Amino acid sequence: MAGMIPREFIDEVLAYTDIVELIDSRVPLKRSGANHMACCPFHGEKTPSFSVSQPKQFYHCFGCGVSGNAINFLMEYEHLSFVESIEELAQMAGMQVPKIAYTNEPQKQSPEQFELLDQVSNYYQYQLNHHSQAQQVQHYVQQRGLSPEIVKRFGLGFSPPGWENVLNVIGAGDQNKIQALFDTGMLIKRDEAHSGHSNKSPYYDRFRERLMFPIRDRRGRTIAFGGRILGDGKPKYLNSPETRLFHKGQELYGLFELKQALRKIEKILVVEGYMDVVSLAQFDINYSVATLGTATTAEHLQKLFRLCDEVFFCFDGDRAGRDAAWRAMNNALPAIKPGKQARFMFLPDGEDPDTLVREKGKTGFEAEMTQAMTFSEFFFDSLMKQVNMDSLDGRSKLIDLSKPYLEKIQEGAFLTLMIARLSELADIEKASLLPLLGIKSATPERSRKAPQDKAFNSSMGQTRQAPSPVKKAITYLLQYPNLAENAGDPGRFLSLEIEDIGLFVQLLDLLQNDPHLTTARILAHWQNSTQHQYLAALAVEPLLITDEQAISCEFNETLQLLTRQYQQQRLTQLERKERNQGLGALEKKEYVQMLLSIKSD
Repeated sequence: MAGMIPREFIDEVLAYTDIVELIDSRVPLKRSGANHMACCPFHGEKTPSFSVSQPKQFYHCFGCGVSGNAINFLMEYEHLSFVESIEELAQMAGMQVPKIAYTNEPQKQSPEQFELLDQVSNYYQYQLNHHSQAQQVQHYVQQRGLSPEIVKRFGLGFSPPGWENVLNVIGAGDQNKIQALFDTGMLIKRDEAHSGHSNKSPYYDRFRERLMFPIRDRRGRTIAFGGRILGDGKPKYLNSPETRLFHKGQELYGLFELKQALRKIEKILVVEGYMDVVSLAQFDINYSVATLGTATTAEHLQKLFRLCDEVFFCFDGDRAGRDAAWRAMNNALPAIKPGKQARFMFLPDGEDPDTLVREKGKTGFEAEMTQAMTFSEFFFDSLMKQVNMDSLDGRSKLIDLSKPYLEKIQEGAFLTLMIARLSELADIEKASLLPLLGIKSATPERSRKAPQDKAFNSSMGQTRQAPSPVKKAITYLLQYPNLAENAGDPGRFLSLEIEDIGLFVQLLDLLQNDPHLTTARILAHWQNSTQHQYLAALAVEPLLITDEQAISCEFNETLQLLTRQYQQQRLTQLERKERNQGLGALEKKEYVQMLLSIKSD
């Protein structure tokens, strides 16, 4: 999706963004010489080593090594995706992200629909406190021990009795609003047998007499609702349907509130109900989220693992809970990467997170979390219950059962350890087990393909050696982009067989077409490239000389060196051609000019 945002728009957003203002609004900065400094928000430290450069529109921590532009900062600090970071910066700049960034379908999302659902949420919240028939819901909220602060934080509300409250109050007879309310799932169309009556609207409210839970997206905009009925009606919980704003397999209840409450997210607890999330927050457990009437999906897991390294799944200890845990485990397999861990917590019979935290408090609840099963424990424990581990046939079947799941795990240390554990449980040598699993190498992580960018690989491999002239020139260009102004046509260097020359030519060409690019905007052009990390490292490379005039002289010397190498290479080509087939008139002229040029040097 990120690649669908036009490069020109990304560049324009960065041009409108002041990285000092952006970071200072989240991490207070103090001016120090030409830069601004703070204690790094990405690792604990007492002495400031986090530097932000206004001219370069770039940040770098000399302690942990993180660096980047405004987009990178939002991705790391706010836990946003690339597209979400662009959206955030665009909103701050008062710009509209081109529709192509979202989908090939026109007008996937409408700002008016978000505003309308926020109005509905405010209406429900007001009714909770003021409606004459809200006493039962108010009593329920008090009975669950929810403070006014928690009720406000999660925006709890009340959908009053009646079939046309939202229709009449929010729709207000406006057909466009009524259509939008229907499109967002707030209204239901009456069937033809009832809609034909002149005194009835073709629509009626979806939610009535329920405790309402607004479901918010990453920016805090209401996109859907969940409603809990307090009487004997069914269903007990009712969710908004799938709409263009709301996709159950992608959203998690409480995720926005979690990110608002915690700056550093160390772990996330996935529970099954809205009230579980709210009750846990009441006990200062602010790191829980709930799925929305669907099993945990791969999209959920990818989103959660972007935020933290450890995800806990909390399920009932009965058969249904175990089955739900297995589905979550299966979806987690492709999402687990090095450093990421999933754990499974099973509750005693009759307990749910709400009742358990009330009984044991925060400390007791978190003590229960420490007993959660690791991924491998749950995986192999579940499979071994299906076989007789005391027999050869049973251990053989364990291997067969494990194979399709292990195939989903990314190559790396986790897969290696899972295979080692299977080898131990099945009592078979690892060398004999690997062919049965369809794995040739004993160390799967070594078979991973290396990045295809030769310049990137070779350059990264040499970062500890004395930099080549081209690498040094790239470093100078990143930190002093104005050097490209008088560099001449960069295309003449393309034929040189020198490390990093292609990257150098691309950089020169970019800067000559737009001489006002900052370091941050330069790096944005390689945002999704394997070369981005390499360039970002060079952008903060300490320079042995700091005088700009001296740097300019050394940069020009590099250009002259490359020019001489190009001339010598071209001269060799012409001499070879003259010996083999002779030169044309223009080539003879070029040959003579090169000889004269080399002699004059």
